[in-house]
Amino acid sequence: MKYAYYPGCSLEATAKEYNQSAKLVARHLGVELWEIPDWSCCGATAAHNNNHLLSLALPARNLAIAEAEGLDVAVPCAACFNRLRAAETAVRESESMRATISEIIGRDYRATNKTRALLDVMVNEVGLEKIKEQVVKPLAGLKLAAYYGCLLVRPPKLTAFDDPEDPMAMDRLIDALGGEAVSWSYKTECCGGSLATARGDIGVRMIYQVLRHARDAGAEGVVTACPLCFLNLDMREAQAAAAHGDQFQLPIFYFTELMGLALGYAPKDLGLTTHFVNPLPLLEAKEILRHPATRRETA
Repeated sequence: MKYAYYPGCSLEATAKEYNQSAKLVARHLGVELWEIPDWSCCGATAAHNNNHLLSLALPARNLAIAEAEGLDVAVPCAACFNRLRAAETAVRESESMRATISEIIGRDYRATNKTRALLDVMVNEVGLEKIKEQVVKPLAGLKLAAYYGCLLVRPPKLTAFDDPEDPMAMDRLIDALGGEAVSWSYKTECCGGSLATARGDIGVRMIYQVLRHARDAGAEGVVTACPLCFLNLDMREAQAAAAHGDQFQLPIFYFTELMGLALGYAPKDLGLTTHFVNPLPLLEAKEILRHPATRRETA
């Protein structure tokens, strides 16, 4: 199973753990990730807020390189996935747009390949049964809130791989890894994105609401597939709690990090030792880092 791999800007900077764990897990499960050579920024929020055509041309260039290799594209970042899908859809639906985009990027692009969220690839292509067969350290006793955020499953006409209001792909993955996905109402609510920087009063309040609802639902950690969601929740957890007279100790995980743990890799190999909210005390308390044969029986 081979995919063109588009890491995007975040996975080479603030989300290095995501890149590290994604590549490790993919290799373990027999998924070849061919990183698109000389890939460029997809434009993320900035481009489509300023110039619609630019917002399509930027991701289309990367898709065209993968298309020339006959490969679908696996995208770990939710925002990048959303922008690449937007370009793919626009070109596929309009011959004039296809011609315009091809002229701008200086290469032919016909949208014959498909953009896939890495979560979608793992759950629906690799398959939960295969993943479950490879688990050597189940996430037993670990209650987790699957947090999809805004861009992974919406708008549904673009993303088209899970329910936009009650997505379950990450929940089912957590269950396959031996953990428990809690039921909660904030799984697709916005974390505020860049508002945490531009309007801290609003952004921090939105971060707090996500974390509070996860905790109140019984979660001991939050799982995401979005670098910005991860950064907001992990880096600003203490700030959000203090601003509302509250306290949290909720580690934030990329889904690939949890996959790596369950497949037997060490926290350092997955980037777990670099988080702002240290997840190791929770993992040690649950004895997840120990081999199942040496775990203590719980009442």
